[in-house]
Amino acid sequence: MDRLNVPPPGPMDLPMSLLEMGCSGRFELITHPVPGQPLPPQSTLPHGLPPTNLNLETEVEKQFLRDPAWLPIHDKDFAFQKFLKVTQRKVDVDSLLNCCPSPLHSGLSVVRDPTTGMLLDFTEVLLENTGLSAKNSLSLQRQPGPPSESLRGSNTNYPFLPGGMEELTLEQIKKKSELEEEIDFESDLLKVAPGLKAGMDFTDKDAKIAKPEVNLMSLLSTVEGISGLQLEAEEKEKDKESEDAPKLPRTNSLEDLGIKDAASSSSPPEKGKEEKSKLKENTEENKKWAIPVNITSPCDDFYKRIPNPAFKWPFELDVFQKQAVLRLEAHDSVFVAAHTSAGKTVVAEYAIALSQKHMTRTIYTSPIKALSNQKFRDFKNTFGDVGLLTGDVQLSPESSCLIMTTEILRCSGCLLGVVWEEVLIMLPDHVSIILLSATVPNALEFSEWIGRIKKRHIYVISTLKRPVPLEHYLYTGNSTKTQKEMFLLLDATGNFLTKGYSFAVWCFTRSCVSCSDTTQLSMLRRMWLTLLHFLSQRQQTPVVAFTFSRTRCDDNARSLDSMDLTTSIEKAEIHSFFQKSLTRLRGGDRQLPQILLMRDLLKRGIAVHHSGILPILKEVIEMLFSRGLVKVLFATETFAMGVNMPARTVVFDSIRKHDGTGFRNLLPGEYIQMAGRAGRRGLDATGTVIILCKAGVHEMADLHAMMLGKPTLLQSQFRLTYTMILNLLRVEALHVTDMMRRSFSESHRDTQTHEKRISQLKQMLSAMPSVDTEGQLSDLLPYYHTVTELKKTREAVQHAILESVNGLKALSVGRVIVVNNKQHLNALGVILQVSSDSVNRTFTALIICEKGNEEGKGNDNAALPHLHNMSLFIPEGPCSHTVQKLKLQDISAITVKTLKVIPERIIDNYNKRQQPRFKLDPPGQAISTATQELLRLAEANPSGIATLDPVNDLQLKSVDVVEANMRLRVLQESLRDFNCIHSPMFAEQFARIKERMSLQEELDQLLFLVSDQSLTLLPEYHQRIKVLQSLQYIDNGGAVQLKGRVACQISSHELLLTELLFENVLSPLAPEESAALLSCLVFTQNTQVEPHITNTLQEGIERVKSVAQRIGELQRECGIPQTAEEFVGQFKFGLTEVVYCWARGMPFAEIAQLTDVQEGTVVRCIQRLDEVLKEVRQAARIVGDSVLGSKMEKASLAIRRDIVFTASLYTH
Repeated sequence: MDRLNVPPPGPMDLPMSLLEMGCSGRFELITHPVPGQPLPPQSTLPHGLPPTNLNLETEVEKQFLRDPAWLPIHDKDFAFQKFLKVTQRKVDVDSLLNCCPSPLHSGLSVVRDPTTGMLLDFTEVLLENTGLSAKNSLSLQRQPGPPSESLRGSNTNYPFLPGGMEELTLEQIKKKSELEEEIDFESDLLKVAPGLKAGMDFTDKDAKIAKPEVNLMSLLSTVEGISGLQLEAEEKEKDKESEDAPKLPRTNSLEDLGIKDAASSSSPPEKGKEEKSKLKENTEENKKWAIPVNITSPCDDFYKRIPNPAFKWPFELDVFQKQAVLRLEAHDSVFVAAHTSAGKTVVAEYAIALSQKHMTRTIYTSPIKALSNQKFRDFKNTFGDVGLLTGDVQLSPESSCLIMTTEILRCSGCLLGVVWEEVLIMLPDHVSIILLSATVPNALEFSEWIGRIKKRHIYVISTLKRPVPLEHYLYTGNSTKTQKEMFLLLDATGNFLTKGYSFAVWCFTRSCVSCSDTTQLSMLRRMWLTLLHFLSQRQQTPVVAFTFSRTRCDDNARSLDSMDLTTSIEKAEIHSFFQKSLTRLRGGDRQLPQILLMRDLLKRGIAVHHSGILPILKEVIEMLFSRGLVKVLFATETFAMGVNMPARTVVFDSIRKHDGTGFRNLLPGEYIQMAGRAGRRGLDATGTVIILCKAGVHEMADLHAMMLGKPTLLQSQFRLTYTMILNLLRVEALHVTDMMRRSFSESHRDTQTHEKRISQLKQMLSAMPSVDTEGQLSDLLPYYHTVTELKKTREAVQHAILESVNGLKALSVGRVIVVNNKQHLNALGVILQVSSDSVNRTFTALIICEKGNEEGKGNDNAALPHLHNMSLFIPEGPCSHTVQKLKLQDISAITVKTLKVIPERIIDNYNKRQQPRFKLDPPGQAISTATQELLRLAEANPSGIATLDPVNDLQLKSVDVVEANMRLRVLQESLRDFNCIHSPMFAEQFARIKERMSLQEELDQLLFLVSDQSLTLLPEYHQRIKVLQSLQYIDNGGAVQLKGRVACQISSHELLLTELLFENVLSPLAPEESAALLSCLVFTQNTQVEPHITNTLQEGIERVKSVAQRIGELQRECGIPQTAEEFVGQFKFGLTEVVYCWARGMPFAEIAQLTDVQEGTVVRCIQRLDEVLKEVRQAARIVGDSVLGSKMEKASLAIRRDIVFTASLYTH
C-alpha cells in the first residue's frame, strides 16, 4: 500500500490528524490532538515503516570499510581475509530456519571383553545433567556457552563452583525445610476416600493361633526342653572358652611363661586401636595447609626425579627454583616469595611449558598494563603460543598461555588486591595456583588462608638471598671535597655502619656554610650534575633516580641540559629506533611538545618515566633502557612496581613521599622494592643504592627502620561492591556471606577447630550432673547472673581507679585494704609496696590470718561469699600474718584507714623468717605492731569497715564510672534478698552451676564465632542491601530486578551509571557530549583549569551531581559512613572539555593545550572511558534502549583514534 502525502495543514483546516497503526495498513483519525503539537500524519512506529530488501553490499561496506572500530590495530592481513570471506558469502535463506536440537537424554556405551579389550556390544545409557547450562548451573558438566562468550564470558552467566566450597553434608540433606512435611507411611495414611463412607483398613492383622489344650504331659515335656537347652548352652560356652584361651608355648620355666603373659596382657588390642585413633584425630586437628619448603640443603637428585623437564634453561637453577619445579611437576600449588631479580619468572616459565606439555591452559596475571605487554613479548619469543588481554587490546585469545591485566580479570579502576582476592576465592577446584611475590613477612599466613579456602596444600618457598647484594650509600655532594665521596651506610652483608653515618653528618655540617648564598634550586641542579658525572666516570650507569613527584622528575631531567652521556654510535641507534617507533603516529602527533622534548633528552642518554608520559613514549624509553642506551632515568615509584628493568645504580631523590593523605617516610617494603632494581644479575658484583642528602642528613633511626625494618604485611583488600552483591544474589547456590567468610580478613576464623570444640562442649554439658534448683535453691540461677554482673562492674570500676591519679594515690604504702582471694575472706591488709609495671600492677601487702594458715591452705571460695557477707575476718585463735603479692582483683575494697608502716623492715623480716633456720624466730617489732593494728581495726568494725567511694572520695566523675558505681550499690543490696545463700547445699550447688555456666558461655561464644553474625563486613552488607532495596535493584525477598540486572553489567560506579540510564540523563546529549560527561567516572585528579563546555553538557553535569547527591544521601541514611559530599566529590569533571573536543576530531596537540593535565594521564583516561562506553552500550541493550546503545557506539568510535589508541610496541 502506498503512503499518502498530505499537504501541511492550513489555517482553514480542521484540527485533525491521521495515526498509522503499526505496519498493518490501518489508520485512525485523531480529532483532539495535543495542543502545540504538529498535525502531519503520525505513526506508532518511532522510525516509520521498517525497511525492506536491504542492500547487503552497502551494509558490508558501511560496517567493514567506513567504521574504524571494525578496522583492527593488529593482524591486518588476517582481518582482510576474514573480510573477503564475509563479502563472498552466498546467501542461504534456509539456514535461518534451523533451530538447535534439544540435548539427547541418552548415549551409547561400549561393552568390551575385559581380557582382550574387543568390542562386544553397545548399550544405551541415560545421561545425567543434560539440561545444565551457564544460566542455571555451577557445574563443570554444563554445556559450553556460545563462542562469543568463550573468552570474557558473560555477566549473566553463573560462575563455576568455587574450589573448597563445601558440598552439602548428609545431615544438611536430611534436615527438612519448613515446606517439607514428614509423612509416616504407617500411621499417617488417609483411610477414607472423599465421598465414600467406608475406606481401607491398614492395621496389621496377625493370624490368630489356636491355643493348645494344657495337660500334665505337655507341661513335663516343656520343662525337660528348658533344662536340656540350659545344659547345651553351658557346654557350648565351655568349648568357646577353651578355644579363646591362648595356646601356651613350650618353655623352659614357669617364669618365662609369666613374663610373656604379662607382656602380652599389658597391651590389649583395644588400647592400641584407641591410641591410633587419637593420634589420627590430633593430626587432623593440627592439619596445616601451608607447607614451608626447606631450601637450605641442595637439591642433588633433581635430574633423577625429573629426567625429561618440560623446559630447559642455559644456566643452572637455584635451589628455590628447583624446589618450585619439583612441586609443579607434582601438580601442587606454590607460593614463591623472593627479592626482585632473584629469578621468580623461571617458575612461571616452567608452569607455562608444563601446561603446554599437558595440553592445558595457563593464565598469567599482572597488576599493570606495562608489565603485561612486556611479559607478552618475552613469553611470545620463548613459547610462541601466547595471547594478551588488556583493557583495550585482545591478541590471539585462544592461545594456551593468556596474559591478563588484573583489571580485565574483573574490573577497571578499583583496588588490585580486591580483584585478586575475589578471584582466588572464586577459582574452581581444578585450577592450580602459582603465586609469585616479593618477600613478605606473612607469606605462611597468607598461604595458609588460600590452602584453607581451597582445601589444598600450598607449598611456600621463600628466599631472602639476593643474587646481587646491595650496598647503600649517603651522598651529600654539597662541596668540592664531598663531590666525589659517598658514605657507606649498609654493606653487602647487611651491617649498618654508624661510622659512615657520623662521617656524612660531619661533612655536611662542615661544608654547609660555604653554599648558603646560592639558591636552593641551583644547588640541587649542581648536586645532580656532579653525582651523575661521578657515577658515569666510575662506569656505574645505567642509573634509575626515583623521584616521588612527576613535576620534579621533569624538572630534574630538564636541569641536565648541559649533560651528554652517549657516544655518537649510541646517538644514531637511539635516533633510528625513536623514528621507527613513531612511524605509527600521524604527522601532527609526531610533533607533540612532549615527544620533541623526550627526543632531545634521549639523544643525550636521559629519560623520564611516569604516568604523565604518553604510553608509546614510555615503551620507547623502556626498550632503550633495557638495551643500555638510557644512562639516567628519572622515574616515579610505578617503575619499580612491575616493569622488570634492573639498573647498575639506584638513586633516591628523597625518602619522603605523599600517600594521598600526607607526607611520610618510605616504608621498608617500598624501599626494598625500589632499591632492589639495583644490580643486574650476571653483570654486576654488587648493586649500588644512593640516598641524596639535600637539606640535611636524614635521621639515623629513620634510615635504619627503612633499610632494615620488616616489610609491610600482606593485608586483605576485600571490599563489598554492589556489583558483587547483585551477581551473587542471582546465583542461589552462592551467598555473599560465603565470600565474606572466605576473605583474607576473616582468615583468623578456624571454623573446623571451633566446630570440634563445640561438639566437645555439648558432650561435656550433657554429661554434667543437673543442678538442684528446688526449694531454697530456686533463685540460684538469678543469683549467679547477679554475681557475674557484679564482678564485671567491679572490675570496670577498679580499672578506672587504677588509671586515675587519685586512685593510685589512695593505693599507696600504708593504705588498709580488704582482701578476698582463694586464701582470704574479707581479711584486712596493709599495702607495703606497689610495682611500677602499669600493665600488670601488683601490690605487696601484709594480711592477717589464722595461726597455721600462713601458707594458704584455704579452699577456693567458688560461691564468692564475700559479696553478700560484709563482716570482716576475725581469727578464732591466735592471730598470725602473711605477706603476699596481690593483683587488683584480690582487693575488694579500699578503706578510709591508713597505718604508719616501715615496709622494708616488714618485708625483710618476713623473708628472713621464711628460711628454715629462722622459721621459729618471733616476728619483728614492725610486723607485730602492724598486725595488732589490723586486728584492732577488724574487732572494732566486725560488720564491715568504711571504704573509699570512687565518685565522692576519689573524684572519678566520668559518666561510665558514676553509672557503674550506682549499679554496684544496687547489685550489692539485691544480693541480701536471695534465699539460696542460706541453704546448706549452697556452696556445692553454686560451684556446679558456675562450672556449667562457664562451659555454656564458651559454647555461646563459639557458636557466635562460627555464625555469619560475627563477620566483620556483615553490618556493611546489610547497609548495602538496604540501599539496593530502596533503589529497587532487588525486591524485599532479595530477587534481582531489572535495574539490578543492568547494574551487574557495570564494574565501577554501578549505582550512578544505572540511575543515569533509568533517568534518561544521556538521552538529550549528542554522542560526543555523552562521552565527555562520562569522563567523570574515570578521571580522578583535581585540575586548575576551568573547562569551557556547551549548555546541554553543563545541564548534564548538574543532573549527574544531583543524582550522585541523592545516592550519597540514601547511602548515609542506610548507615554507610561515606558522606554525600564525599560521594559526589569522587566524580571529577576536569576533562569534560578535553574529551568533548577529542570526540569531535580535534588533534591531540590542540587538546593538550586545553588542560594542565599531562598527556599520558589524558590518554589513559580516554582509554578507560572506552571501556565505560562499552559497558553502558551493553546496559542500554538490556533495558531495550537501542537509540542509546547506538549513541554509545558512535561515541566509542569517535574517541578510538590516533595517538590515544596506538598499538603497543611490545605486541609487534
